[in-house]
Amino acid sequence: MQGSGFRTVDSRENTKYRGAVVEQWTRREDERLLTGRGRYVADIKVPGCLDAAFVRSKFAHGVLRGVDCVAARDVPGVVGAWSAADLPDLPPVPHTLLARLSTEDAVAGREWPALVKDRVRYPGEALAVVLGEDRYCAEDGVAEVAVTVEPLPAVVTPSAASEDAVTLFDGLSNIALRGEAGQPIDSSVWRDAAAVVEARYRQQLLMPSPMECRTILAVPEGDRLTVWSGHQMPHRLRRELAALLGWSTDRIRVVVPDTGGAFGSKSAAFPEFVVVAYLAVKLGRPVRWIEDRLESMLVATRGRGQDQTVRLAADSEGRLLAYELKIDADVGAYPHLGVGLPMQTAWMATGAYTTPHVHATLSSVLTNTIVTYPYRGAGRPEAAIAIERTMDLLARRLGIDPVEMRRRNFIQPEDFPYETPTGRRYDSGNYEAALDRALKTIGYEEWRAEQARRRNDLDALPLGIGVSCYVERSGGETGGLHEFGSLEAREDGTIIARCGAAPSGQGHETVFPALVAKSLGIPEAQVRLAEGDTDEQPEGLGSFASRSAQVAGAMFQHAATLLIEEARKRAAELWELPVDAVEWADGAVHADRHSPLGLPELVHATGPLRVDDRFEAGMAFPFGTHVAVAEVDPELGSVRVLQLVAVDDCGVVLNPTVVHGQAFGSAVQGIGQALYEGMTFGDDGVPHLSGGFLDYLMPTAMEIPPIEVQDTCTPSPSTPLGAKGAGESGCIGTPAAIVNAVADALQIADPNLLQMPLSPDTVWRAARAPKYEEGVR
Repeated sequence: MQGSGFRTVDSRENTKYRGAVVEQWTRREDERLLTGRGRYVADIKVPGCLDAAFVRSKFAHGVLRGVDCVAARDVPGVVGAWSAADLPDLPPVPHTLLARLSTEDAVAGREWPALVKDRVRYPGEALAVVLGEDRYCAEDGVAEVAVTVEPLPAVVTPSAASEDAVTLFDGLSNIALRGEAGQPIDSSVWRDAAAVVEARYRQQLLMPSPMECRTILAVPEGDRLTVWSGHQMPHRLRRELAALLGWSTDRIRVVVPDTGGAFGSKSAAFPEFVVVAYLAVKLGRPVRWIEDRLESMLVATRGRGQDQTVRLAADSEGRLLAYELKIDADVGAYPHLGVGLPMQTAWMATGAYTTPHVHATLSSVLTNTIVTYPYRGAGRPEAAIAIERTMDLLARRLGIDPVEMRRRNFIQPEDFPYETPTGRRYDSGNYEAALDRALKTIGYEEWRAEQARRRNDLDALPLGIGVSCYVERSGGETGGLHEFGSLEAREDGTIIARCGAAPSGQGHETVFPALVAKSLGIPEAQVRLAEGDTDEQPEGLGSFASRSAQVAGAMFQHAATLLIEEARKRAAELWELPVDAVEWADGAVHADRHSPLGLPELVHATGPLRVDDRFEAGMAFPFGTHVAVAEVDPELGSVRVLQLVAVDDCGVVLNPTVVHGQAFGSAVQGIGQALYEGMTFGDDGVPHLSGGFLDYLMPTAMEIPPIEVQDTCTPSPSTPLGAKGAGESGCIGTPAAIVNAVADALQIADPNLLQMPLSPDTVWRAARAPKYEEGVR
């Protein structure tokens, strides 16, 4: 498999970790999902279930003057219709702090209502709900609800909203949170530097766009409520629903069936979830909401959304002296979890480089858009794009090859663990090794020669090479780096592996059982995974922040160790031997003068065998280098990516096939941000989405260039598996590589001219702008 773009861990490099590597080339879940036998929330049939449809605002901002549901209630098949005035006890959307990423002060006075009470703050905000015997009846009822909204001016960019000329909450600033990382930089540093470059970047709002939109089915069962939802954090959803209903958590069961993707967008309790759960309990009937695509495009969460100002200084040799990053972040209409996400950008501002002075400041700004939330990478793409574009700008200013510029400033392997000026503690890294592999794979010098040839040929299309070196954080923040789980050995030989994670396409059903089987020395077929069910596993955190292998995987290895220890103790008691005289091998206990005893026989002889625990891992920092070669047609403004190489280091790879798929998929999403995707708004703040995905471009198979995925391996000392997160690399490394390639092709002097997405209009205009100095790359 060495020629396929990925490799297993070399035991000579990682003898300490070798036992964790899973030699598995197919995914258990694929046959079921690809043959249409997956079971999603929309497939679940419950007798007497009602469908919910929501009346949504056509305005981005306005005062709600009235909602009349009387006519809707007379529509055949409609069971009920309610506005906020009809449901005075309807609780607001719960706001949960997740580790270090938010503060209660930002939310106070800015609560998110499940149904609008007095003021609309984003287009599509729910004004009323209609329940019908089916979705058709509910939609017919929605059409009969009369709504009166008095429009107000809207603000849809953080730069405009931060001026507070239009405020979303009376008496409160639109700036919901301010933060910083690092220390202010003395003016003398900038004054004495050999070169200082400045730029402004816009990180456009993106839609996560999973294949399956958001879903919830709430089923009352006696004094309990069972909730089915394609959700990333079922235990969090259970906790939040219990709080809003005033119930104990043991009265709510959350089950996550098959889920068609998430990318961070399915980890909250949304307004629609609150309404559905509340009405299910109120009516004593099952209620479900299946979000359709146009609805999702209008009101599902957004990602990114930052206006950035940067300043970078270096000495005459190109060694960095100082970096300053100012962030105005769009967090949407309500300061939910997204209000703290820009801190991820601030903390990761330095990237892969040794920079003595770093200061990042941020303002989380409310705008008349749907809330910004974690989206694949969550703050780290914004950091990588800012520093990597600016590194190219500085290299051109000093006349240094952009690759050499990076080499001179890399944090060196012997410097790890490395404390950044912004407070991050990088666990391990060999940044130059990833860069070298990427350059060799893409043929960097050959492409530079081709670029030189084209620049001497007036008929040739310009060609550019873009490099992006990134560091990200995986696993979660301090206080959220743990997971719960258990292993249960049964008399029939089955091992039930339970954990608090929830799958949405990461391959858990393959990787986790294989890891447990390898740790115990038993066939994989004997291990059954149970996750995404709060009754099966009472405690858990979930799947987010590329934590599955790093945290949940380490938990399973830890649980396997506990199971082996317990089996040895039981065998010692059974055989009347010291524990030290009993060994474990190949799924059985062994001792002199005794026949090996497998787990089924041990359970039969000694009773049920189950171990439960909470395991905490450390934070990890994956890294890599992405290199893109792009050809630009200045007359059409078109960009053609000729080749993309992604070299990622996620520590020890547990399953190469799964990691390769994650890297490839996230690189495609990175291409989307660089070239195609982005929300656009009218003057009234309403997004241009009337044509669905015709108005929101995503790369299809026709737009995906040749992508070669490779890896290096630098094990993490923060987890016994040595694994780091692998799911977000492409979103972080790819966009800057592509934009840098286009800037290199056009020799753009002003980086502000190339704001993502690089639409034909943007590129066409940039191609006609002044070029940087001849002879300086």
